[in-house]
Amino acid sequence: MSDAPAESALQAALGAYNGGDYATATAQFAALRRRAPDDPTLLRLHGLALVRADEVSAGLPLLARARRLAPADPLASLHHGVGLHAAGRLEAAIAAFRDAAALRPQDAAALINLSVALLDHGDAPGAREAAGQAVLRDAGAADAWLALGRALAQTRELGAARAALRKAVGLRPDHAASRVSLGLACYRLGDAEGALHAMREALRIAPGDALAEANLAALLGLRGEQDEAMQRLRGIVARAPQALTARLNLAAQLLLERDPHAALALFEGPPPAGPEGVLWRAQRMLGLVALRRHAEAHAELAEVSGPPGDAKILLAWLHLVLDGAQGAARTAQIEHLASLADDEHAALLEHRIMAHFDLGDLHDAAPDRAAAFAHWHKGHRLLGRMQPFARSRHTAFLDATMRRFDADRFRRGPRADTADPAPVFIVGMPRSGTSLTEQILAAHPLVHGAGERLAVYKTLLSHAGSVLTPHSVARAAGLDAATLTRCADHFLAELHAPAPQARRVTDKMPGNSLHLGFIATLLPGARVIVCTRDPRDIGLSIFRRRFLGYHPYAHDLGDLGWYIGAHARLLDHWRQVLPLPMLTVALADWIEDFAGTLARVLAFLDLPPAEECARFHASGRRVRTASRDQVRRPINAAGLGRWRAYRQQLAPLIAELETAGLLPPPND
Repeated sequence: MSDAPAESALQAALGAYNGGDYATATAQFAALRRRAPDDPTLLRLHGLALVRADEVSAGLPLLARARRLAPADPLASLHHGVGLHAAGRLEAAIAAFRDAAALRPQDAAALINLSVALLDHGDAPGAREAAGQAVLRDAGAADAWLALGRALAQTRELGAARAALRKAVGLRPDHAASRVSLGLACYRLGDAEGALHAMREALRIAPGDALAEANLAALLGLRGEQDEAMQRLRGIVARAPQALTARLNLAAQLLLERDPHAALALFEGPPPAGPEGVLWRAQRMLGLVALRRHAEAHAELAEVSGPPGDAKILLAWLHLVLDGAQGAARTAQIEHLASLADDEHAALLEHRIMAHFDLGDLHDAAPDRAAAFAHWHKGHRLLGRMQPFARSRHTAFLDATMRRFDADRFRRGPRADTADPAPVFIVGMPRSGTSLTEQILAAHPLVHGAGERLAVYKTLLSHAGSVLTPHSVARAAGLDAATLTRCADHFLAELHAPAPQARRVTDKMPGNSLHLGFIATLLPGARVIVCTRDPRDIGLSIFRRRFLGYHPYAHDLGDLGWYIGAHARLLDHWRQVLPLPMLTVALADWIEDFAGTLARVLAFLDLPPAEECARFHASGRRVRTASRDQVRRPINAAGLGRWRAYRQQLAPLIAELETAGLLPPPND
């Protein structure tokens, strides 16, 4: 290896390897080895290039041979450990890394690799110790801080983990993996903004990085941006089916949306090894339980072994559902699940949220309303970390909305040049009857029920720069007629595309009530149905559920009552100034006089009677909202006055409703 051509060829091979072109490096190292087949350095480099090129089975024998030929070379032990790690032989890899560290005690590389292998092997304390030693040996090594941060996260030292990962990012700002790990530490600490920022920075550095995008999607789901989350996750799985985190996160979203068939389709084949395999099995079992295939789920639960990792809470819930324990044993299972849900470091935030809402439902059925509300409170408090709410900000938005979209704006301001009468906006607070009203109308042969569309939100976002701010209101109110007409043409084209022959198309996004002023300028031919219900029943129904979507006001009973009052104030404003036809329908109207209410609603929409509307509950139409079960049943009064049984627990909400003047007389 001393002649100049060989040295030049070696440098070229090393250059290809260091540049990430492992296929070229492999070929070049193979050519060099033909001249010196037993050179331990070439054996080692050739084997390492093969491992990096995902040809582990071909590279590992070369690495083992290099180590046998040069037992005193720390790089031979280190790189053999890398190959063993890639092959999943963790115990042998750990031994090789320990040998390398002993042979080269001043070097941090072996200790960094040792920490990673120990963490994969489930030895978080050992990983923490190895990474700590690596930092002591080389405080300027970003990988040492990264390994320490990851290990600290697994030993539940989350504050220290975040600090270590920030150090890693500072030392190597352009390293996407460090940003992802930092984001995960922030997420576990409840730092939603920090987590989102870290994931977005990782994607800025490495566009399309599957791990960063999968974790960003999960965070967006927690923020209530389900549609974007699902779009991102489906995109990752389509282009990189082997992206495990994306598959797991997509399955979790599908299970939340009650689509277990689609979730189970992601779990074909054997589960991966290690803690991620346990999470894979747990999510698969949740899908089986959702489909009432309990025997299959129970058989799979018996096969689970190894450290539970992030599946700890899911497994506890599955044991509670599947074991059939009774009496003291069942009580112990419930208490164990509750302790895990209360543990800041027990599992993923989403799993803790799910556990609290499930425990709330269990206690509610007992019934133990105090215990049920305690768990609902905790679930909402965790969700509130990802969806913060400030009354002052919402007040500023409402005040700007009522000021900018006043009677004078509608008399004198520009509007889109369209009179299309098809759009029907069904608005109101969530749980006020919007899903029921749309389900009834969607059964009419001349109506298409479009569900909760994001079209208004997206139009505002693209033309006002944001939503729910005074600035966005000013921008939306200031759009000229030409711009509004272009927006309306695009909006209507998308609205009619799924059902071109429909005379009316409903959009039941409840939050559209916040933007009725903009809607009136965009779609002058639209009509509005406002759904109402006793605000105490609305408050109870919202608080006892883990809502998908963005509902930041829902996570505190006082804020919830205040928001209902603010919402009523805005609707009063719209009734006074809005140029669109508006009809108010109470949930009780459907229950007490279905035929009369239906006739009134159809007349408002200029639609003929249709017998199909009375059979709305038999429709096979998919409903994605929290009312999906109720709209499959005939009209009933089960939800009216339910708040009375929870009067004591609802006191903060009721106090705000009284302040807003929304409650009926005391003898009601």
